[in-house]
Amino acid sequence: MKVLHLNAGNETGGGMVHILSLLNQLNREEFYLGLLEHGTFETKAKELGVNTLVFEQTSRYDLSVLFKIIQYIKKNSIDIVHTHGARANLYGYLIRKLTKVVWMTTVHSDPRNDFLGRGLKGNVFTKLNLAVLKKPDHYFAISERFAKMMGDFGVQHDRITTILNGIDFDKKSTNRISYEDLKLNPQDFVILMVARFDPVKRHELAILAIEEVLKKYSSVKLLFVGDGPARQPMEELVEKLNLTQSVLFLGHRENVDSFYKLCDITLLTSKTESFPLVLLESSKEKTTVITTDVGGVKDMIPDQSYGFVLGDDKVEDISKAIMTAIEFKENGKLKEMGEKFYIYTSQNFSIQSTADSIYQTYKKFV
Repeated sequence: MKVLHLNAGNETGGGMVHILSLLNQLNREEFYLGLLEHGTFETKAKELGVNTLVFEQTSRYDLSVLFKIIQYIKKNSIDIVHTHGARANLYGYLIRKLTKVVWMTTVHSDPRNDFLGRGLKGNVFTKLNLAVLKKPDHYFAISERFAKMMGDFGVQHDRITTILNGIDFDKKSTNRISYEDLKLNPQDFVILMVARFDPVKRHELAILAIEEVLKKYSSVKLLFVGDGPARQPMEELVEKLNLTQSVLFLGHRENVDSFYKLCDITLLTSKTESFPLVLLESSKEKTTVITTDVGGVKDMIPDQSYGFVLGDDKVEDISKAIMTAIEFKENGKLKEMGEKFYIYTSQNFSIQSTADSIYQTYKKFV
């Protein structure tokens, strides 16, 4: 059996981590990674020893690489093409039309929101992506919620396998970030948000919530780790609200694990997610999370004793949850929540079990 995983190659967040963690668990001789552009993804894949090749596009609209991919598939007797993301899905659809390979895709996000905030062009891409997504031979849904969503799109139940995401809990970061490195004080209550700057992540909710929290608690810091097209508007909002001393933009960082240990809580304000790996990464460091109720969040946080799942995603609800977390830190309950969160996730969401589930599904088609 030979499987080619295909992705645009511009991922630097949870999607990249999922694919690399998965491929790192599987047989090197059976699995290949194809990317459509050079970048961090390619570098990290090669560092792990993953069989990686780049079918480089001159632009994201360059379809000429389709024939290079097909040639590679035929030359290497690829049995399954497994796509991740909208651009790769389009190629999966075209490859399936022109070859006899099995096409599978992982649904990492709600396709109705993949091009949120991108105007007319975004609307066109959304319709194209939704049309293409009805065609794969099989689907991997990262949460039960996403499996139901695909069913609502008209996909038959027997074409969907739900795979709850996982990480390697045995792998610990060797790098540590100190308060001094970030010019923080030990008495600060530190909130971490790891997310690309994209409208769907709704960083503005975090910023507005911090504005409210600071009215009662002055020693609160919000750290944004990540980059993206929506970063500048968020920086402008922080300046407008005079929050530059409390909200820090740290950009893209390697070894993000080191930040989870430093902070008091991890925050997620997304409009939609599949199965957010940032929460699992936070749990590995026993750091409690505050999150909107998206994707498979409630699979990770079954009740409020494990973390804060917001019933609503209004600024008021986020700020109240943060203030409760500050109180919990003072009485020791926040640390207890983090410990409980770690025990539950480490026992239920390992990358090893995720990889095994996917591999067994592959075998049904080959």
